Amino acid sequence: METTSRVGAQASAAEGGQQLPSARRTVDGYLLAPFPWYGLDEAFTGPRWLMQVGTSAEGAVEHGSVGHGDEPSVRNEFTAVTDDEPKERFAVVVTVAANDVRRSADGTGVLEATTVSSAAWLAGVGLLSFTWPGQLDHTLRDDWLDQQTETAWVLADDLAGPDWSTLSLPVDGVPTPFHYRESEFGWVLAGSTPEGVHVGAYGRGMSAYGLGFAMIKDIATYA
Repeated sequence: METTSRVGAQASAAEGGQQLPSARRTVDGYLLAPFPWYGLDEAFTGPRWLMQVGTSAEGAVEHGSVGHGDEPSVRNEFTAVTDDEPKERFAVVVTVAANDVRRSADGTGVLEATTVSSAAWLAGVGLLSFTWPGQLDHTLRDDWLDQQTETAWVLADDLAGPDWSTLSLPVDGVPTPFHYRESEFGWVLAGSTPEGVHVGAYGRGMSAYGLGFAMIKDIATYA
């Protein structure tokens, strides 16, 4: 999969997924992005909140997430969500700058391109950050997260595979194809926009089929 640094993206996704309200970053980092941010469109009337931006080694903003609905918490047991369990209703939208292969700012290396797979992987890891088995000890939990992160990577690298279906959702009012998959913990989707970004999303308790996406006119409204 062509993407930015896997290690850097993984750290950013994990950090963004587990942000508590008191630790959430301010809008400042979002304002530094040279690309537009996306969130749910005006049909969603619930709470909106910032999560975290991800930056390159040079400090340039490359991706970030915004949340909608209930602020999710990490599930405390390694169990699937069932109809008998209370569900948090949330959807997180990940925006990833669509970059071609390019030289690093210091000219000493090459940064790989970002693709729809990049957005799919960041969304998949974001969902994992709320579903890891809290009852396990630290070592086993880390092993589980590493294994599931690798699975998310493999799935994102094969968007044409049987684990994904195609879902058409509006982006700025225009029907747009997305790659979509469900798991016992929630759903993940990813696609592209004409505005030079890839969009990923993940959530649970809120159906992906009724969602629409739109460019955020004022990111400060999420603060």
